[in-house]
Amino acid sequence: QVQLVESGGGLVQPGGSLRLSCAASGFTLDYYATGWIRQAPGKEREGVACISSADGSTYYANSVKGRITASRDNAKNTVYLQMNSRKPEDTDVYYCALGTYCSGGYPSGMDYWGKGSLVTVSS
Repeated sequence: QVQLVESGGGLVQPGGSLRLSCAASGFTLDYYATGWIRQAPGKEREGVACISSADGSTYYANSVKGRITASRDNAKNTVYLQMNSRKPEDTDVYYCALGTYCSGGYPSGMDYWGKGSLVTVSS
């Protein structure tokens, strides 16, 4: 069964850190561009990080650059999103997503997402 399962979301204080994980099953993750998209009700969808399948290059949205790091562990078939210096406006549901290529920080060319993990930044 093909699945993407996110974990690691929750409540974090402003300025704090959190790491999200996305475990893939049923397929090999590094065959695809993999990344993270965030969206909250009433907000636009934003691709925040994308790892290229071609050479492993990582691309980030300008809004989060310098505060997040995306990585992929091929042996574990898992992709991660390390988020630091959290701000209240980073409150969103974060989705692990697949693509055929990276369009900046957005995994593009496919429409396959996990179910999402809620990150709430609040004191």
